[in-house]
Amino acid sequence: MKSPQTIFERNLLKTDYNQIIGVDEVGVGCLAGPVVVCAISFSNEFYKNLPGKFRGLKESKSLSAQQREKFAKELSGQNYKLGVCYPKKIDAINIYQATRLAMRRAVKNVSSKNSRAIVLVDGNKKIENLKFDQRAIVKGDQKIFAIACASVIAKVYRDKMMKRYAKQFPAYGFEQHKGYSTKAHQDALNKFGPCLIHRQSFRLIY
Repeated sequence: MKSPQTIFERNLLKTDYNQIIGVDEVGVGCLAGPVVVCAISFSNEFYKNLPGKFRGLKESKSLSAQQREKFAKELSGQNYKLGVCYPKKIDAINIYQATRLAMRRAVKNVSSKNSRAIVLVDGNKKIENLKFDQRAIVKGDQKIFAIACASVIAKVYRDKMMKRYAKQFPAYGFEQHKGYSTKAHQDALNKFGPCLIHRQSFRLIY
């Protein structure tokens, strides 16, 4: 898969905007653990001098775990914020609303005061109740550099969370499947039933 381009973002920054905010999530379809959103901000100056160290950066699913870790480390100095919704909240308001809530939190925390920001979000729906201009971009994590960056950071952060949960709940193999519905995960559910980080509102077959 080709790396995402920056031409769309650069063109937006030639208009009235001075801040690009890329937004993506990870963990929506999982049976266990939180949904994590990253909102990352880039300025016109960043795009003008885009460092070569980001060459080869793609959306998280197209990278190996080692590559994701590398790019997440390279991005650690950038302005980004995370929004996290845990299973209890997901069960209370549903996964869609929990994801949108995490998105709003992340965007509001990353936006600069008095900035003229535009939010680029992966998918076909804009983020509700957000004051910023937005573009919802289908397969945006494959097309838009800022969204791809957000996908990498969110994935690395959530994977680390699930590895910590694996130590707390060792019977489920969270370090391997990260809470997704795999055969091993279903087998563990059949044997042990759900644990505290399973989403009770999801269809857990056990």
